[in-house]
Amino acid sequence: MANKQQKTPEQRRYQQRVNEKMPRSKTLSQCIRAFISGGIICSIGQLVHDIGEKWLMLDEKGVAAFTAIIMVFLGASLTGLGVYDKIGSWSGAGSIVPITGFANSIVSPAMEFKREGFVTGTAAKMFVIAGPVLVYGIGSSVIVGLIYALLRA
Repeated sequence: MANKQQKTPEQRRYQQRVNEKMPRSKTLSQCIRAFISGGIICSIGQLVHDIGEKWLMLDEKGVAAFTAIIMVFLGASLTGLGVYDKIGSWSGAGSIVPITGFANSIVSPAMEFKREGFVTGTAAKMFVIAGPVLVYGIGSSVIVGLIYALLRA
């Protein structure tokens, strides 16, 4: 059995000072904010879905496409206006999960690097954040599809 080493008075004072200066955890409030903001974004998406279904009388595929297009447009527009960053700073993860977060992850780097030129700045850097997500998402879906096809054969 290992003996616990006693802390010196200096170490105890240092630990007390660290505990006083260390910021308190905000995990619960951050989870609540993420839940609320993600819920609001998803509720807006549901509203857009219902408009496409009931007012525009689109079929199932049309409603899905309409909803995705409108939500990506809203996310990109709010990012361009600087509003989505404010939403993200308040809500944390709640703003990155829905489809609007994907639009934000493409528009933000494009705006940041636009002064480097259209090709070498905007176009080249547009997928800096979303690119790895797309690569691994598509790659893993291909692997799962192959495994499924092999197991089914």
